[in-house]
Amino acid sequence: MDDNVMVSVKNLVKHYGNIIALNGISFQIKGGEIYGLLGPNGAGKTTTLKIVAGLLEPTSGIVNVLGLNPVSDPVGVKRLIGYVPENPMLYESLTPKEFFEFVLSIRRLNHNMAVERLNKLIEAFSLVEYMNQPISSLSMGTKQKIAIISALVHNPPLLILDEPLNGLDARSSRILKDLLNFHIANGGAVLFSTHIMEVAEHICNRIGIIHKGLIVAEGTVSELREKIQGAGASLEEIFLKVTGQDEAIADIVKALKEAFIK
Repeated sequence: MDDNVMVSVKNLVKHYGNIIALNGISFQIKGGEIYGLLGPNGAGKTTTLKIVAGLLEPTSGIVNVLGLNPVSDPVGVKRLIGYVPENPMLYESLTPKEFFEFVLSIRRLNHNMAVERLNKLIEAFSLVEYMNQPISSLSMGTKQKIAIISALVHNPPLLILDEPLNGLDARSSRILKDLLNFHIANGGAVLFSTHIMEVAEHICNRIGIIHKGLIVAEGTVSELREKIQGAGASLEEIFLKVTGQDEAIADIVKALKEAFIK
């Protein structure tokens, strides 16, 4: 494997009973890049991220994360990643202060360095005033900030982010985007899933579009434009074209317009 490849996924398959969530997808992520995994609801994005993070076992296929197999060494993989799930699972009876203390303890970080980094993240994401309130009482956006800080605090080489901008205000979104760019500038990598096409278009170096368990297109935005022969096309237009939804949407909008004109 190329020394700069941090994630390698080959012929990944995942079945849930009779349902085929992934049908043999393959991709690589190199250090210094943000790889965006885009797809409609139910396409297999979250399943893929969970398998890479060592939270779910594949039916078949090979996954290598920083030289480790998430199936045979899930704990080793978790030491090297920061993961933000689509719906963060936090210990809501704790306060953010108690939760972060717990995270630092299980990460076994150098205390002084970790606390300094943690405090800067808390200030950056405007969490200071909430540190002693029960997590259960906080807004969705504030909980999302807690999940993001927990993923960043140990400065892992690989970040796996599933809809990380959910609930964030504009200020926090901008800070997170800048932190991701800083992360890859220092050799890290990001596996990023989002429904917000404008975000993916502006921050992802390469994009894989997944549809019905298959990657139907992959490349930079420029390469994807060439694929559909759509000079100047937005990522949203590319996405709808390669997933076969553009004509159906046009028909739906036409029918709606006719319904409202009557």
